[in-house]
Amino acid sequence: MEHTWRWFGPKDPIRLDEIRQTGATGIVTALHEVPNDSVWSLEAIRERKAMIEAAGLSWSVVESVPVPEAIKQGRPERDALIATYCQTLRHLAACGIDTVCYNFMPVLDWTRTDLGWSLPDGALALRFDQTAFAAFDLFLLERPGAKAEYGHEEQAEARHYLDSLDAHGREKLVNTLIAGLPGAEEHYTLERFRSVLADYAEIDAERLREHLGYFLRAVIPVAEEVGIRMAIHPDDPPRPLLGLPRVVSNADDARWLLDAVPSPANGLTLCTGSYGVRTDVDLAAMARRFGPKIHFAHLRSTRREASDPRSFHEAPHLDGDVDMVAVIQALVEEERRREREGGSRLPLRPDHGHHILDDRHRDTAPGYPLYGRLRGLAELRGVEVAVRRLTT
Repeated sequence: MEHTWRWFGPKDPIRLDEIRQTGATGIVTALHEVPNDSVWSLEAIRERKAMIEAAGLSWSVVESVPVPEAIKQGRPERDALIATYCQTLRHLAACGIDTVCYNFMPVLDWTRTDLGWSLPDGALALRFDQTAFAAFDLFLLERPGAKAEYGHEEQAEARHYLDSLDAHGREKLVNTLIAGLPGAEEHYTLERFRSVLADYAEIDAERLREHLGYFLRAVIPVAEEVGIRMAIHPDDPPRPLLGLPRVVSNADDARWLLDAVPSPANGLTLCTGSYGVRTDVDLAAMARRFGPKIHFAHLRSTRREASDPRSFHEAPHLDGDVDMVAVIQALVEEERRREREGGSRLPLRPDHGHHILDDRHRDTAPGYPLYGRLRGLAELRGVEVAVRRLTT
């Protein structure tokens, strides 16, 4: 498999020459500076690609070309925005880039309540705490209708949690949830966030799925024509949040998406951390079931917490609730099939990582440290080598 590394562009404190020393050969990145409603120019793509190749690496995957909210909401301007999106795909293909990871999560990208949760060994991890999230939803955001979604006991626990926070703690919780995480293209104030949520008041899961289908029917034929593989990333966490529907959360959702527009260009990003939060997903079985349609893999592990399985934190890559060995074995089987039958490459990257060692002294994005991901990549590569040698 192709081992890749997410890089956030020239402003990323982790340099390309350092990435080359991790063992990764491919870069996963995007033109984050380009507004969501604008075409990525050929010149800008070529310049970024040349920068990556000058460091002895290749631009393996685009993560991501963001889908504007107007497309997710089905607003009248979506056709013009989809045309813009398709032109970006044409430009990427013209530059030899063939894989795009994207998502269809309304408003928020991946969501956490703590970006530096201390583990027993001193490492810092990302965490989603359901009680903290409820406190934000109920008492800081004061979302209309929120109280109907939480039981009396959960509301009391959320109030108790909020009362334990000082002004700085409350501000930190708000900023963590809505001020923008790595890869997110939007940054909100509370007032603006309430307004954006209101735009989805009449959009339930069925309507959001209709809008996703509309997008796929317009984009996938263009992607197939130019040789781009579209790899949708699942919801994170994989369930509705803040009254917002989410429609890429389990294996049934993945099956619906692939059936909606059957095409070699329409595929999945297998994110083991996102799907793995659910108790009803067998990730190895999912990797085998959808193997030919997996265009990209994010490998990380999470651990659901005993007090409330809706709460979870990022575990070491070979620990947690994800059977990473079984997942990698399934992916190796799929890659061998592609080698026999003539298939596309299978890029993977270590997703997220603990802040360890000197990571504390670098101003890296939460979840994207140098040493924590280096450890994860080394572990994943070791498992892959072992699986290949022990299986035929």
